[in-house]
Amino acid sequence: MSGQVTGRVGIDPYLEWVKKEGLVVHEGYFAYLKEVETKLWPRVGVNACACHLKGRGDFANLFVFDIPPGGSTLPQRHIYEEVIYVLEGTGSTQIELANGEKRSFEWGERSMFAIPLNAKYRHFNGSGRQRALLSSSTDLPLKMNIFYDESFIFNTDHEFSNRIGKENYYSGEGDLVMIRPGNNLWETNFVPDLDSIELKPWGERGGGSTNIMFVLADGLMHAHISEMPVGTYKKAHKHGPGLHVMCVSGSGYSLLWHEGDPDFTRIDWKHGLMFPPADQQFHQHFNTSQRPARYFATGVGSLRYPLTQQMRRASGTTADGASKLVAVSTSTKLGGDQVEYEDQDERIQPMFVQSCEKNGVKQDMDRFFLKKVAAE
Repeated sequence: MSGQVTGRVGIDPYLEWVKKEGLVVHEGYFAYLKEVETKLWPRVGVNACACHLKGRGDFANLFVFDIPPGGSTLPQRHIYEEVIYVLEGTGSTQIELANGEKRSFEWGERSMFAIPLNAKYRHFNGSGRQRALLSSSTDLPLKMNIFYDESFIFNTDHEFSNRIGKENYYSGEGDLVMIRPGNNLWETNFVPDLDSIELKPWGERGGGSTNIMFVLADGLMHAHISEMPVGTYKKAHKHGPGLHVMCVSGSGYSLLWHEGDPDFTRIDWKHGLMFPPADQQFHQHFNTSQRPARYFATGVGSLRYPLTQQMRRASGTTADGASKLVAVSTSTKLGGDQVEYEDQDERIQPMFVQSCEKNGVKQDMDRFFLKKVAAE
């Protein structure tokens, strides 16, 4: 038989839903979230947009909510998970549990928090003069493409009581779990200021860097924060898609490339910058500011619940979820995903030195190279 195929095939329920909702959609390789266009999203009652950048992968997306002075979102409830990062403004969030209890907390610029799965919640702008701008990293594409049922996503009554978390998790407290450098984690629901939370050394990633991983609302969403000292940069590495990287403090730039590319894509940092490196795209972060620089990354597949084998490998957890860990900073020469300093492209260090000089910053990388490279 022959003839034109008229049946619906190759459907992406999430993208169909976004179109039906009338959301503004931003595409490309990166976005400055403080400058993106938004318009009223009736479902949440405030201006919003969706960011579908090249490296977001199959499971993750990012919304931006622009809450007007004195305004608030409409009450929400859904079975997709989200991690909120405050780009601008001050305000509060109120969460209502199934038994009528409420949890509330106040947030400001650079706060980060997670909403327990399917809990009722609402965001309030605490200022009568300035907007509040929130970014929301979610796993809605994953959930919508599995169930493709809007009513189920937004109108399910089931209470996930194990996701609520301790009461002090909503006041900025949490539990520190020391595992190993690069995997040490902070379990909580709310971090008042990502620029001041204490980080732990991760020497294997280079440049004297520090980091901390998060477990948020005992959820599936990944989040971590890293810092680079003044005049330093991290080693290049690659992983799967879907990690949305956001500049928190300081300034600098990132280089991105696929193996075999003749040149780099350069993205300059400022607060509000967001980009997700593409699948298996090498990326390297550089601090050219006169203060330590921090960036925050969110995605799907937490350290506790990696979701896929690729995520387990990237997070350094074993297939059976045991406490045994594998190296997450293995050199590409040994089959890993990290480029050691002595193996990096010869253009990278001179480019960094030039950028530091332009900003009046003394580069501090020679001590991290092999003696031969430092001498050269």
